[in-house]
Amino acid sequence: MWTAQLPAFVIAVPLAAAPVAALLRGASWSWACAALASAASFAIAMLLALAATEVPAISYAVGSWPPPFGIELRITGFSALLLLIITGASTIALIGGKASLDSDIAPARRHYFYAAWLLAVGGLVGIVASGDAFNIFVFMEVSSLATYILIAAGGNPRALPAVFKYLVMGTIGATFYLIGIGLIYLMTGTLNLVDMETRIHDVTDLKPIYAAVGFVTLGLVLKAGVFPLHVWLPNAYAWSPHVVTAFIAACSTKVSLYVLLRFDFMVFQGSLGGHDLQFAGFLMPLAVLGILVASAVAMTESHLKRMLAYSSIAQIGYIVLGASLMSVSGLTAGIIHMFNHALAKGTMFLAIAFIATRLTALRLDDIAGIGRRMPWTLGAFLVAAMSLIGIPGTAGFISKWYLVLAALESGAVGALLVAVVLVSSLMAVYYIWRVVEAAWSSAPGAEAAGAREVPLPMLAVLWTAALANIWFGLQPGLPLALSRSAATYLLGQLQ
Repeated sequence: MWTAQLPAFVIAVPLAAAPVAALLRGASWSWACAALASAASFAIAMLLALAATEVPAISYAVGSWPPPFGIELRITGFSALLLLIITGASTIALIGGKASLDSDIAPARRHYFYAAWLLAVGGLVGIVASGDAFNIFVFMEVSSLATYILIAAGGNPRALPAVFKYLVMGTIGATFYLIGIGLIYLMTGTLNLVDMETRIHDVTDLKPIYAAVGFVTLGLVLKAGVFPLHVWLPNAYAWSPHVVTAFIAACSTKVSLYVLLRFDFMVFQGSLGGHDLQFAGFLMPLAVLGILVASAVAMTESHLKRMLAYSSIAQIGYIVLGASLMSVSGLTAGIIHMFNHALAKGTMFLAIAFIATRLTALRLDDIAGIGRRMPWTLGAFLVAAMSLIGIPGTAGFISKWYLVLAALESGAVGALLVAVVLVSSLMAVYYIWRVVEAAWSSAPGAEAAGAREVPLPMLAVLWTAALANIWFGLQPGLPLALSRSAATYLLGQLQ
C-alpha cells in the first residue's frame, strides 16, 4: 500500500534537504530549499493524517527488517496530529517570516541556519514517527542540537545565556530519558515500544522498572517545560529570532509531552499496579500550579514575548491536566489542545515577528499605538488571542470545553478543576487586554508613529494562520477525530 512508505518520506525529506540548504549560498536559495522541503513534509503529514483516520496504525519497517528485530516507524492518530503541528508550523513560519529572518540572520550564515532548521524539523518528526525507544533519543538529540543553533543564530547577546540554560536542562532531560530506556532494555531485552509493552508484563523484578518510570518521566517533563521545570523556557522564547520562537512555541514542548504520554500509557500503566493514580497524583497538582502561577506571572510581564512564553507554560498545564484525568474525554481535551494551542500561539508569535520588523523593542510601552499603524497584523494577533482565551467559535474553545466536561466527570475535584480553567481564562483576558490597550488605546510613540503595515504576501500567510483558529473552532472534525482516536488507543492499552 502506498501509504506505508509515507512515514519514511516525512522524515527523509527535511533531513535530505538540510545538506542541500547548507550548500546553497546564493540569496534566498537556502530559504527556498527549506520552505519547499517543509511544505513537502506538510503535504505528506496531511496524507498520513487522512490515512490515520481509517486505520489504527501505519507501520514501516526500515531496511525491510520486521519489528521488533529491525527499526520500525509507526504512525497512529496521535502521531499524525503531531506531524501536522510540526510541519505546518515550520511551513507557515518559513513562508511568512522570510523578511523577519532576513533582518535577524546575517547573510553569511543563512544557509547554515536553514540547514539547522531542517534538521530540527527532521528530528522532531523523527521522534513522533519512531516506534523504537532508542531512536526517539537519537532524533531527540538531532532536534535539540539544531534548536540550540536556531535560538542563538540571531546574534542577540541575551540569547547565549538563554540557550546555554536550555542546553544544560535539555541535556539533563535527555540523559534521564536514556537512563530510563537503558533500565527497561536491561529487563525486557527490546527497544521496540509495542514489543516492550508485551515483554514488560513478564518482568518479575519491577524495581528497575520503577526507577525507569522516574527517570523517563522526569526527563520528559523537564524537556516539555512542565511547571516547575520550566526555567529554561521564558528566556529561550524571548531572545531567540522571532520566527524561531513562532516555530518552537508551536511544536517543541508538545513533542516531549507526546513521548511522555505514549510511554506512560503504552508501557508503564498497563504493567504497574496503581500507576494510574501515581501518574494523576504527580501531574495534576503540577498542572494546576503551572496554569495559575504562569498565568499570574504573564499578567505582570511587560515584555511581549516573555508574557506569551509564560502563557505557553500555562497552556502546557492544560494539556497535562487533561492527561491526568485518566479518561477518554480528558485525554481527548489534552491532545486536541496541543493542536489548538499550536495554532493560536504560532499565529501570535508570527504577528510579533511582523511587528518586530517595524520596531526595535517589544515591551508594552514600545508597542503603544502600533495597532493604528498595523491594524491587520494586530487584528490577526487578536483573533489568535481569542482562541487562546477560549472564546466560542475559536479552536481554543473546543479544547477548553472538552476539558471542562472531562473535569466534571472526574468526581470530587471536578468543580475545583473547572474553577481553575475559568479563572485562568479570565487571567488570560487580563494580560491580552494589556496588549490590546497598549496597541490601540495609547498614543503612538516616536518609532510606532512611523511604522507601516507589512506587505500583503506576509499578511496573507498570517491571516491564513489566524483564520485557521476560526475554521477549526467551527469545523474541528479532523483534529478532534485524531485526538479521540489517540485517547481511545492510549487508554485501550490499559485493558
